[in-house]
Amino acid sequence: MPKLVRLYIKQVLIGFVLSATFVALLLYTNVGNLWHLVSTSDIGWIAVLMLFIFNGIVFAGVQFAIVIMRMEHDDSPKGGKRQPIATTIPARVEAIAKVSK
Repeated sequence: MPKLVRLYIKQVLIGFVLSATFVALLLYTNVGNLWHLVSTSDIGWIAVLMLFIFNGIVFAGVQFAIVIMRMEHDDSPKGGKRQPIATTIPARVEAIAKVSK
C-alpha cells in the first residue's frame, strides 16, 4: 500500500476516534440538554450516529490537512543543471508604435 494511502487511513481513524470522544463528551456534559433529548426519544440514536459520522468527517479532514501541511519540503535540486542561461546579454526587440489620428 502506498505511504500516502496508509497515512490517510491512519489520519481518518484518528479523526473518528476524536469524533467519538467529542460526541461522548457532549453527551456526558449534557450540552444543550442533549443527553435528555437523545435518551428520551425513540430515534435518538440516529442523532448520535449523525453527530459521530459528520464530526468524524470534519475531524478526519482537519487531521489529515494538519499532517500534510506539517510535512517538510526539500527544495534542493534533484538533478540536471539548474543554472540560468546567459541572461545578462541584451536582446534586441523591435517596438512598433501605432500612430493614431
